[in-house]
Amino acid sequence: MARIMVTGSAGFIGYHLSERLLARGDEVVGVDNLNSYYDVSLKEARLARLRRHPGFEFHRLDLADRPAMEQLFATSATPTVVNLAAQAGVRYSITNPHAYIDSNVVGFLNVLEGCRHNGVKHLAYASTSSVYGANTAMPFSVHDNVDHPLSLYAASKKANELMAHTYSHLYGLSVTGLRFFTVYGPWGRPDMAMFLFIKAMLEDRPIDVFNGGDMQRDFTYIDDIVEGLVRVVDTPAASDPTWDGMDPDPGTSRAPYRVYNIGNSDPVELMTVIGLLERELGLEARKNLLPMQPGDVPATYADVSDLARDLGFSPRTSIEEGIKRFVAWYREFYAPAMHQTT
Repeated sequence: MARIMVTGSAGFIGYHLSERLLARGDEVVGVDNLNSYYDVSLKEARLARLRRHPGFEFHRLDLADRPAMEQLFATSATPTVVNLAAQAGVRYSITNPHAYIDSNVVGFLNVLEGCRHNGVKHLAYASTSSVYGANTAMPFSVHDNVDHPLSLYAASKKANELMAHTYSHLYGLSVTGLRFFTVYGPWGRPDMAMFLFIKAMLEDRPIDVFNGGDMQRDFTYIDDIVEGLVRVVDTPAASDPTWDGMDPDPGTSRAPYRVYNIGNSDPVELMTVIGLLERELGLEARKNLLPMQPGDVPATYADVSDLARDLGFSPRTSIEEGIKRFVAWYREFYAPAMHQTT
């Protein structure tokens, strides 16, 4: 049994990871500010499920609140921390840039400082496929340079990777970053495309389809994301003795630092996803075709060879199976509201 801190524990990925850790007998110190970026009742519903476990301890606080974070780490420090709390979303970062600096930069610094001063041995943290930005070589590899972000969200997550490496180098903190690729599934975020599509279709509203539908995403089912996270939690990053400063590898370091992609490694056309949703829902989507949004990219595709080599795992849930499970959950969770609108 381990004791693990999970920030963002009422969020989509944080909730699922916490459930998995608790189910195997670990104790989880959950942290979340329950902000109103999206439906707070969904976050509260996730949290209520976690509170059924005797091994779950919850702290409602904001990562950007330095005194509160210092107090948290002083009283509830754990050997392992998983930082999944963040201000997410590419489009939201265009109109609300300060939220990303407060949460993703200031908040992450407070996590790093908490780890540094309280004996934390391993920090795993969420990064994103968005860091690949203007890169067009496919599939995206952690060994590629990622210095051309296209949104402040992506820039803030690249900053996390740089900050994590600095603390790893200076203080010997083992740090592992996971670049998530378009996560979806039950208990998902309502601001993400697949969730928005289902809701609109069931309410007989048109769906917004950007870039005229000419988009590919490496959709990754939540159970695969959690499996990758658990393996990272159980395998702290180690230094790479072959790392060479004359030919620096962005994915490894002489410090105990690693970055991994975690994606399905099978990009799917957006129109294919819409077709699968239509099949599962028994409805035809009305499509509002729109241009590409600022900060977006036309395609994502993960090279997960490092994850498979080092941790013995690569995502395997098909888009067909994942969408089937997601739609089934949506119908069950929102059944009362759906009944009222019919």
